[in-house]
Amino acid sequence: MSRVISYQDDIRQCTFCGKTERQVRKLVAGPGVAICDECIALCVEMIGDEERRDAEHNALDVPKPAQIMHYLDTHVIGQTEAKRTLSVAVYNHYKRVNMELQEAAAGTERRQLELLRNAGEGHVAPDPFADVRVAKSNILMLGPTGVGKTYLAQTLADVMHVPFVIADATTLTEAGYVGDDVETVLQRLIQEADGDLERARHGIVYIDEIDKIARKSGENTSITRDVSGEGVQQALLKILEGTVATVPLEGTRKHREQESVQIDTRDILFICGGAFVGLTDIVAQRVGAHESGFGASWHDHEPTQDELLAQVNADDLEAFGLLPEFIGRLPVVTTLHALECKDLERILTDPANALVKQYQKLFLVDGVRLDFTPQAIEAIAETAIRQGTGARGLRSIIEHALEGTMYDLPQMQGVARVVVDADAIAGTGKPVLLADGESLEGARVALGDQVAGGVPGVGGAGGSGGAGGSRSSDDTGALSDEDAAPTADIAIIRPEHRGEQAGSRRA
Repeated sequence: MSRVISYQDDIRQCTFCGKTERQVRKLVAGPGVAICDECIALCVEMIGDEERRDAEHNALDVPKPAQIMHYLDTHVIGQTEAKRTLSVAVYNHYKRVNMELQEAAAGTERRQLELLRNAGEGHVAPDPFADVRVAKSNILMLGPTGVGKTYLAQTLADVMHVPFVIADATTLTEAGYVGDDVETVLQRLIQEADGDLERARHGIVYIDEIDKIARKSGENTSITRDVSGEGVQQALLKILEGTVATVPLEGTRKHREQESVQIDTRDILFICGGAFVGLTDIVAQRVGAHESGFGASWHDHEPTQDELLAQVNADDLEAFGLLPEFIGRLPVVTTLHALECKDLERILTDPANALVKQYQKLFLVDGVRLDFTPQAIEAIAETAIRQGTGARGLRSIIEHALEGTMYDLPQMQGVARVVVDADAIAGTGKPVLLADGESLEGARVALGDQVAGGVPGVGGAGGSGGAGGSRSSDDTGALSDEDAAPTADIAIIRPEHRGEQAGSRRA
């Protein structure tokens, strides 16, 4: 029996497309299987498409700088220049993160197609920016206390929907000494991301009081080690720049048997903030603001603290005590100005999370409406300016004014409205409580919606009695001595047509 002899029996063929090695440029053969270069390029393209889809799925939704600025405007009052700088810096940072995700996804395909192009089989244009890596731009915020540095960083994390951690630089020490290691900050970030390392890699870390780790000078530097100042700066260098750090999952010290994870800090945005008390003196000395003598230049305007702080450069920060390497890893520097009285008034009422709205919501749980008069808002702002606490001191002022009311209100019934005026803020009067009536409009007509400096007939500026336990004449016979105890220092006003029957009751 004859057999047809094929001269191609010894010629290897591609297992996928069936082409022989004479029909393709390269054929990779293995034990019983082979694949040609064309099929390899097709497989690389398919894998690249899948990796690009995964990169698009994992990419962060980065809002435009104008959108970030608008969100900050709804939550933070003032500081327009700082908010503009932060919006651009955060947008560029997370745009770089998404760009590197896409480049990593397309890296395998690009390298393979580049090899094919070099071999004369591909037609891929070279990328002139293929070897360019965009560096990370961390942020340094300068400004006095109570101007919103921490709140700005927290609001940025909210708009980006990423894990956010606030760390205090004063608790950090150099590795090996008593205190927290710098890896503790990353440990808290991983915990904030619920253990998800991928989410933690895209988080924001705000390190407060960064000026407290400035290099100490003239304090026995030859015999002591600055483990909480210069040592912390040196320990933070690699983390700020971007490195693979080993972080223990629990505890603050690394042990051989302790479970730990590795996290890449290249995509973590670090925001450092501090008051930098005394930095303006260094700037003033450099710009000659305090020159005197025959050779001094003439100044017709004495620069303010905000103007001096806006002229800070790297040399001033180095003279303050920061290492040059540390300053170089915080390229974006922005200054926050001291808040004025009008700014504090807007902080109390305008933002989405304003303090007045917070206390109104708190009183609403008890079914009571809380109102602040314009004079009270102005008095709160003036008190904060006088105390020098900035926006941070607003809550304590309101707490002091409402402490007695919040103590007595839960055990009282029939209270529908609480009015806080300037006398209550100044301490010369108490918040006015309006009892519940058939219609609250009657009480509004009797008192008026704008209560300035006290309520007529009730203590304060317009009242005939004292600011303490005075009550209107309608309340004298309606309350017994036993029932009057909880409201001894709170004035209660009721609608006139219910003055005889709407007595205050104890819960």
